Amino acid sequence: MAEESQRTELPQEQPQQSTTIPQEQPHQSTIFLPGSVGHPSGVEVAPKTTWPEVVGMTVEEAERKIREDMPRVQFQVVPPNCFVTMDFNTRRVRLYVDSEGKVSRAPRIG
Repeated sequence: MAEESQRTELPQEQPQQSTTIPQEQPHQSTIFLPGSVGHPSGVEVAPKTTWPEVVGMTVEEAERKIREDMPRVQFQVVPPNCFVTMDFNTRRVRLYVDSEGKVSRAPRIG
């Protein structure tokens, strides 16, 4: 019992204060593609280069639809069995039409 009465209390350890250094967030850069800034969906997208959804439409309907995506486009309507030049023009879209005047191939820039 003598040993029990001689108990000495050890000093309690003070909780260590941890210093946390805030981690910096990695820098995220946004890449803007031509024709994609201000897209209504808020998502940056690449500009359209082909319009398969207009196949089967009349020339007027196809032109209206394509102008929504590319307002300053120049159209070239290509009748059946006609030749075209091989030059590439970024402002031109060729509309290949069938004998009824409907778009027969997916139009694309060029």
